Amino acid sequence: MSEALSYRISPVDPGAHLYEVTLTIPDPAPDGQIVELPAWIPGSYMIRDYAKHVVSIAAESEGRSVRLKKLDKSRWQADVVQHPLTITAEIYANDDSVRGAHLDTTHAYFNGPCVFLEVVGQRDSNCEVELIPPEPPVGSDWRVATSLLRKDAPPYGFGLYAAVNYADLIDHPVEMAALAIGEFEVAGIPHAIAIRGNIRADMARLCHDLHTLCREHMALLGAPRDLNRYLFLLHAPGTGYGGLEHRWSSSLVCSRDNLPARGETRVSDGYRTFLGLASHEYFHLWNIKRLKPAAFTPYDLSAEVHTGLLWVFEGITSYYDDLALCRAGLISHASYFELLGQVITRIMRGQGRFRQSVEESSFDAWTKFYKQDANAGNAIVSYYAKGALVALCLDLKLTRDTGGKVSLDNVMRACWRRWGETDDGMPECGFETVCAEVAGLDLEDFFDAAVRGTGELPLETMLASHGLLLRSRRATGPDDKGGKPADVDSQPRVWLGASLVEQNGKSVFSIVANGGPAERAGIAPGDVAVALDGLVLTTSNCAKRLGSFREGDTAPLVVIRGDELITTDLRFEAAPADTFYLEVDPDADEQVRTRRAFWLQSRVKQR
Repeated sequence: MSEALSYRISPVDPGAHLYEVTLTIPDPAPDGQIVELPAWIPGSYMIRDYAKHVVSIAAESEGRSVRLKKLDKSRWQADVVQHPLTITAEIYANDDSVRGAHLDTTHAYFNGPCVFLEVVGQRDSNCEVELIPPEPPVGSDWRVATSLLRKDAPPYGFGLYAAVNYADLIDHPVEMAALAIGEFEVAGIPHAIAIRGNIRADMARLCHDLHTLCREHMALLGAPRDLNRYLFLLHAPGTGYGGLEHRWSSSLVCSRDNLPARGETRVSDGYRTFLGLASHEYFHLWNIKRLKPAAFTPYDLSAEVHTGLLWVFEGITSYYDDLALCRAGLISHASYFELLGQVITRIMRGQGRFRQSVEESSFDAWTKFYKQDANAGNAIVSYYAKGALVALCLDLKLTRDTGGKVSLDNVMRACWRRWGETDDGMPECGFETVCAEVAGLDLEDFFDAAVRGTGELPLETMLASHGLLLRSRRATGPDDKGGKPADVDSQPRVWLGASLVEQNGKSVFSIVANGGPAERAGIAPGDVAVALDGLVLTTSNCAKRLGSFREGDTAPLVVIRGDELITTDLRFEAAPADTFYLEVDPDADEQVRTRRAFWLQSRVKQR
């Protein structure tokens, strides 16, 4: 067996956000070894060009300098050498997101694609990586949290770690900081959560609730054969939200205020948000990290890789994340119905659902969903949110039309057996084929309409089949997410048809809805609000100002565009009933109530 590729990463200058990364290649290519950095990271479908953060790069062999020729934006080729080749790169790390690398005097965090060069032609070689602590006094209280397999490093310590190949190496984010760590087991498999941030959270409750949540997911699809540890990496700043899945871990960002305080027993909206985030990324253990599109087997990290299936892998995951909270008993049925109402509201408020199918949204993620502009709400639809609603409709339809014999659970188990346990990729038509096979139903019309079409989903009918009534109302203001009823008197009668946001002390129109009053009046995204009907118009007073108008009223609206003052007449229209919530049908018969109870029942109890 050939020697392992040897990586070494050191936070050499935390104040300047600089890592030093060395790579030693025992057996370089005889015609000149090529190395490269990925252009994107799995789970985030946008070209990020991580090589742009390389500040300097040099090579040597046997103590002698070796010329490196840059071939393109992310590849270098070394001159021919007869002995091991060592490449040293200095990498700037000031991206404190779950997709990047960050280093300062308080911590060190990185994703592998940001810092580890791939040795072209040796993708399957074993890898070792040595994690080096910073020079004192920085890092005196730092520990290491990563799902990389330890070689000689102590638990949560610096030292040597191992990976079976390059794909494995870059699938384990690393956090080095003063960490709060909690541990628990699920089905005999060690799990842990490592938190960076100034927190006073109830670690015992976090571990208990995460155990309950993970057990619920495990009951649905079973433990993957290679899952022998799992780590939640959580950054808990004052504000922030995000997550990225990995094969044995996940990186999460959530406000510290969302975590439960010691002695707190209720599930606040913030804590529900955190649990939903953890649930989403944990379900990805199955749905994208092992069961994945054929287009991603293997990943080509040098360029965009298109698939129309992201709605399956992100949308279905977005469906199961909150459903699992309900099934596990972490939130009530009413709380879950509120979350469903919020997702429905989010989709129904966007005109993009009439322009882009969820399959197109998946395919165009690289250039549209991840690169949204001021017209995004009018032109695109989220494969996360609409994908979750497609999954909801499909699940309820399967249960209804098969008399409770088949649900989406059965379909996911069949997909897992066919493509997840075998590591084969799901073909573009694979999910629909398995649905039809498992259910014994002709589902072509459903998928044509829900996945490839731009019409409304059969939400009202499907929810009614499980004893839920879909209700709509007008929004009470810009912070109204839906999900619950509201007092009629608190709902404005008219709307602007545009969103005002605060930017650099100015109230700016950020989104202008197609066909709305603002667009008809000629308002454009980026216009700065000045006055409405002779009175100052701002983000903070907008809702109150609208309360004095009625449908059909007109008023002068003054904005600044560039360096020009523009006055236009705004004609008010009735505010749309685009805010949704669910009610339990009190007249539902026993069969419908039984169907609903089965849908929401814990799968742990069924195994």
